[in-house]
Amino acid sequence: QVQLVESGGGSVQPGGSLRLSCAASGSVASINRMGWYRQAPGKQRELVALITTGGTTTYADSAKGRFTISRDNAKNSVYLQMNSLKPEDTAVYYCNAIIVVIISTLTEKEYWGQGTQVTVSS
Repeated sequence: QVQLVESGGGSVQPGGSLRLSCAASGSVASINRMGWYRQAPGKQRELVALITTGGTTTYADSAKGRFTISRDNAKNSVYLQMNSLKPEDTAVYYCNAIIVVIISTLTEKEYWGQGTQVTVSS
């Protein structure tokens, strides 16, 4: 059993900053790609940022220059530093990870966190 637990969401004024955290716990052998997605009301879930085990990052155009994704492999954690937040960044943010889990054998599976609300409003 593996869980992704997110924290760090909240309400902030335009131009403000938030830092999201996500930690994996359970029968984790290793974690491959980790990332953040978001879903605004009435819209489809979309990619925000990804990071590989080696630290290679990918960002959505909307996140480039404002958001920074990072990870701590020793803590099985991924972070999203969000600066210069805009009202259009308002969404539920989901942590995502491709994890090799220990079951009867080593198995690679995709996991999602429960989501954390980010609201940007004056």
